[in-house]
Amino acid sequence: MADKIESLPPVSEMMRDAGLEPKKQFGQNFLFDLNLTGRIARAVPDIEHIPVVEIGPGPGGLTRALLLAGAPRVIAIEKDKTTSPILDRIVDASDGRLTVIYDDALRVDFSALGIDGYAICANLPYNVGTELFTRWLLRAARGENIKSMTLMFQREVAERITATVGDAQYGRLGVLTSLVADAHILFNVPNTAFVPRPRVQSAVVSVIPNAKKICAIDDITAIEKITAKLFGHRRKMIRGIIPNVDWEKYGLTGTERAEELTPETFALLARDLV
Repeated sequence: MADKIESLPPVSEMMRDAGLEPKKQFGQNFLFDLNLTGRIARAVPDIEHIPVVEIGPGPGGLTRALLLAGAPRVIAIEKDKTTSPILDRIVDASDGRLTVIYDDALRVDFSALGIDGYAICANLPYNVGTELFTRWLLRAARGENIKSMTLMFQREVAERITATVGDAQYGRLGVLTSLVADAHILFNVPNTAFVPRPRVQSAVVSVIPNAKKICAIDDITAIEKITAKLFGHRRKMIRGIIPNVDWEKYGLTGTERAEELTPETFALLARDLV
């Protein structure tokens, strides 16, 4: 099976043959570096034994790497149907391991994909990456069997995901991620690796949902609401945002700002105040 994938022409050549170019409206920045796509695919935990969902495969550079790394099944969700001449060739070479769904990932019901337990791996489009990631966190917190997420973001977003109290990047993403999963940055990716070259640097992040953390959460929706409320006024003291609260009950004075509260404190406040 690997021989068929390896025998495909280079991604850049397949793009030329198909007359395909990156589209700005889809936030497309393609990866041609096989060493890099292979490194990302191999970072997916237990990849040889778990289905992988990929978002925005484009011309299929990472898709091919996931198949070569041994993924038993890859479900690729692609909004841009003009990629079909390329992706169809990869489907033909995959011996039934690759399925392509042409749809907007923001509209796809992941629970209806027919897989019980899956990993997510993607070079996420910059324009929807944060929204997609937040949705996956909420799905994991509500019990959907997402085993892992291996995702490429702008470096700034990666730092927000992995930030903790005291970090300049600490905010809603860091709180939600910390309460649901274990996350860390795997490695940086220079902008020279992409076509077209973006202005920003990128990083690959590993996010592993943590069952013990999830069990400790009463209501992830309430946590999402209170983080939005408090970080929406991050320069204001919390007592000025939510009045008439006995802050001492939570070991606080009310003069703190959102960036000073731990994820655990947000969870307590959400339980009582939302």
